[in-house]
Amino acid sequence: MTQTADPDLIAQGRASWGTLEPLHVIGYFAPQVTQEYVDLGLHPRLSYFAARSAALGAVDPAVTVATFYVFAPWLAHKALPASWQIASPARIQQARRTGVAKALDEALGEVDVSEALELARIACDGLTRPGRPLYAAHSALDWPEDDLLALWHAATLLREHRGDGHVAVLQYAQLDPVEALVLDSDFSGNADFLRATRGWTDEEWDAARQRLAERGLLAGDRLSDTGRELRQAVEDETDALAAEGWAHLGLEGGRRIQELLAPLRAQLLGGGMLPDWIARRG
Repeated sequence: MTQTADPDLIAQGRASWGTLEPLHVIGYFAPQVTQEYVDLGLHPRLSYFAARSAALGAVDPAVTVATFYVFAPWLAHKALPASWQIASPARIQQARRTGVAKALDEALGEVDVSEALELARIACDGLTRPGRPLYAAHSALDWPEDDLLALWHAATLLREHRGDGHVAVLQYAQLDPVEALVLDSDFSGNADFLRATRGWTDEEWDAARQRLAERGLLAGDRLSDTGRELRQAVEDETDALAAEGWAHLGLEGGRRIQELLAPLRAQLLGGGMLPDWIARRG
């Protein structure tokens, strides 16, 4: 794969995405959001699969297995279609937004994000749908009227667009879901979280490590130089594929959104709702 975008735009796009990322992921960690799902009757952990899939409609678990990529299939099959029998995708989407609004209000209070939102929407206007199923589904949703919640929605669109591209890069690199997790856990230092949440057994994890070792990507219990180079290449290619929205916004716009949102990012990271490793993303 070849990177064709301006390297400065790619780097700024990654930095801008990293600034927005805590705003997006609060929807996965904040107790207010989980409580909204529980109030609907969903399982607190398995609600993730319904909440993120809901933009696609009442899909079969096979669709979630394909688009989420790194989760063990049994998790999606346990969550779906059972969740759709409890609440419709539209109700789950509304619960997600209600919970996120509560979490952001508690974490940030009243804050003027109108300029940041305007810039984020320009970036989103530059995103394209082909080959991006999760982004495409979320991009078809109505924008929230509240500015802060709308900024979260923009962060979600940019994140899902990037994530769809990341899956394509993982497949090009011939990394199956468990192999991708092993490399990421060693690369990012969040192995405990990934092993606890992605649903793969110790045997499946160890088998993936063995396959990676046979490819020369692991040396003992660590990434080899070749493995680290491959994992960095995956990250670089993902950034390049995510550049179209940031190119539409432009370098100055990207720098400005990073400047505007840096205090909010710091507030979210220091507020106790997000795990420490989130700070290393971006």
